[in-house]
Amino acid sequence: MATTEERLQAGLNDRYLFEKELGRGGMAVVYLARDVKHDRKVAIKVLHPELAASIGAERFEREIKLAAKLSHPHILGLYDSGEVDGLFFYVMPFIEGEALRDRLDREGQLPIEDAIQITLEVADALGHAHKQGIVHRDIKPENVLLSEGHALVADFGIARAASESNAQKLTQTGMAVGTPVYMSPEQSVGETVGPTADLYSLGCMLYEMLAGEPPFTAKNAMALMARHAMEAVPSVRIVRNTVPEEIEDAIFAAMAKSPADRPQSAAQFAELLGIGLATTATYRSGSRHTTTRRAATQSYAALRARHLPWWRQRWGMAGIGGGAVLALFLGWFFGLRTQGPPPLEGGLRPQDIAVLYFEDHSRDGELGYLADGLTEGLMKNLGQVSAFTVISKSGVEPFRASGLARDSIARVLDVGTLVIGEVEQEGDNVRVSVQLVDGSGTTWDRTSLVQPVGAALGVADSLAQEVARLIQVKLGGEVQRLRLQRETNSPEAWSLVQRAEKLRKTGEAAAAAGDSLGYARDFAAADSVLALAEQQDPKWSEPVSQRAFLAYRRSRLTRDRALIDQWVSVGVPLADRAIALNPTGADAFEIRGNLKYWKWNMRLEPDAGKAEALLLDAQSDLEKATGLNRRQAGAWATLSHLYNQTKTAVDVNSAATRALEADAFLDNADVVLNRLFLSSYDLANFPDAGLRCSEIRRRFPKDFNAPRCELFMMTTTAVKDPDPARAWRLADSVTALAPEGRREYLTLNARMLVAATLARAGLADSAKAVVERSKGDAQINPTRDLTMFGAFVYRLLGDADGAVNLLKFYFAANDQLRQVYREDPGWYFRDIAATPAWKQLVGQ
Repeated sequence: MATTEERLQAGLNDRYLFEKELGRGGMAVVYLARDVKHDRKVAIKVLHPELAASIGAERFEREIKLAAKLSHPHILGLYDSGEVDGLFFYVMPFIEGEALRDRLDREGQLPIEDAIQITLEVADALGHAHKQGIVHRDIKPENVLLSEGHALVADFGIARAASESNAQKLTQTGMAVGTPVYMSPEQSVGETVGPTADLYSLGCMLYEMLAGEPPFTAKNAMALMARHAMEAVPSVRIVRNTVPEEIEDAIFAAMAKSPADRPQSAAQFAELLGIGLATTATYRSGSRHTTTRRAATQSYAALRARHLPWWRQRWGMAGIGGGAVLALFLGWFFGLRTQGPPPLEGGLRPQDIAVLYFEDHSRDGELGYLADGLTEGLMKNLGQVSAFTVISKSGVEPFRASGLARDSIARVLDVGTLVIGEVEQEGDNVRVSVQLVDGSGTTWDRTSLVQPVGAALGVADSLAQEVARLIQVKLGGEVQRLRLQRETNSPEAWSLVQRAEKLRKTGEAAAAAGDSLGYARDFAAADSVLALAEQQDPKWSEPVSQRAFLAYRRSRLTRDRALIDQWVSVGVPLADRAIALNPTGADAFEIRGNLKYWKWNMRLEPDAGKAEALLLDAQSDLEKATGLNRRQAGAWATLSHLYNQTKTAVDVNSAATRALEADAFLDNADVVLNRLFLSSYDLANFPDAGLRCSEIRRRFPKDFNAPRCELFMMTTTAVKDPDPARAWRLADSVTALAPEGRREYLTLNARMLVAATLARAGLADSAKAVVERSKGDAQINPTRDLTMFGAFVYRLLGDADGAVNLLKFYFAANDQLRQVYREDPGWYFRDIAATPAWKQLVGQ
């Protein structure tokens, strides 16, 4: 009798070549194979015949289709699925890495930060699936793969299919749905399960990563399930006392016996762990030391009180016995002191801080450079305190001299503490005064420091120490010593870098005002001052890195291609030198990657081979920057554009997400947010695209992408009733908001989206008429992507030939994209990919 592998190979020999068995479990066998068509390694999972018979072909196909719709950086995707000789299979990417189970078997206990990182990435994946109405039902280390430091969750849909099949038949064949070691009490008795069952399993998995063994063990499955249902979760801190109390409490909350007592979402579980999930809130070593604000969520204390079962809450222990009352009270009192204060009225947390730019009260503004340097240094240094989250400088820049009331600024930035300062000269000394203001606008503490003008560097250090001490005392937390790592011991070099930064900002303002002579003068002066700083401390990389950044900015502020090439040629060697001085400096790698990518993007390298190498070098530098600092927002932002050239929409989406997680107030946050929207749209992740569009409209209502993204959404099934009249109004808004240089193209693009809306509304003649008027010409639209939008309209109308005819213009201008569309036509052309006309067009 033929083996399972032989039966599969016989049925799939034209598509996959099987190489070896990778492993087997209670539900399936996994094989390593090669995808013949795409020349890539894949993992093929084949369900055991008993399970396949129980599930049935119809249910298997339905659940696989649901799982295939999940698109997320921490979810292992599906390439293919089907049935061969009665065997149900599905095909996944082959991951060069290992399962979490392999790492646990090898290491036992994981480092605490690694365990939390993996947990949060899995929680992020589960949160995405739960929003789509999909519960995994079998979260365990075997189903979590580790690749390049990241977690990927596999096997969505299969456990659901099994659980919905005939339970009696499964019992008779000895097949278990889910894994008893990680199974919630309600799942073990066959009750309907929801998202909290997955969170229960995740809590078990986190316990095992920290303790080195699962929370419950037993000789058989029935005894194990009984322990889950009846026994209290053992303390992980008894096994490993270095685990923070809040992590143990989060595990207790997730593993509550009743689903109602657990966190009700992945985001709430993440908050219990001390980190808020935004969209893909990946935890990294040091991420609690960030200088960016995390997404506003319920306070940790409130969530903890809400989700801990009564016997874990401090007040609930009062009935244990009179002999423990005094100890109980002392534990309660000092325990509260370590948690930080509750949110202020309105939900603002004192731990969330905005350092507003210090005011310069010196004569003729002579100390403006010092005021800005102290402000930005304080942001950086306060961001190193694990208890704080600090708004980035891009976030507070709009409030410089804005005249807004303090409480209004606090509400806009969603912070509970404002740091407000001023700098003034007193003879040969500098006085720096600081006020700490709460979210209501009330000053609750102040301090001032006086030092000689030449000792500004000492002021920066002392100021950060003092402000951190005052805030920590106010918060009631344990005062941690703030250790500032000086990058230079030269006050002269430090002051010169601050002066140069002030000149650069003046130059940027001149550029924004259209004063090209002004910005050229200020940038040149800044470069000269940085050169002097370099002389004062030749071993300090910051002046050299800043000179490279100046060259990059000058290349971006000119339209002259020769000048762009010139400034890139100046900037790259400077970045090289900065990297040589400090090989672990993420900023210099980001600058060098930006310089190289800008040169590639402007098509300044005529040799095709060298251009390709330049693009890959840029990607390597930017990825090095993000590897050195996972919060390197600017590098992630550039990668979110670059990955359109080298990777997939999933990678674009992931990079854009990480950029905004690292700094929601990026200078180009509007552009990055639009990339996030478009990549979600391309991936057919319409719920996420809708959320991104809402965010664009809320944050950037005057941006043309605000009405444009809504137009895009009207072309999707997310909008059930397309409204042509509203589509035309949105198109008019795009035209009105579009910048002058792009207005003509964006108007035609918006009309194409109106045509798609008309097509969805059944108005075929009107849709075709609008397409014909909106195709543009090679001058307006050299890449001819407007004809691609027109082809999409014809596809919506069910006219495959019309779509292909328009795509001929598109591919004539973009021949390199034929292979891309041959391999994946995307959701917009998948319906016509089987037609002879399409196959001839893409060369299939």
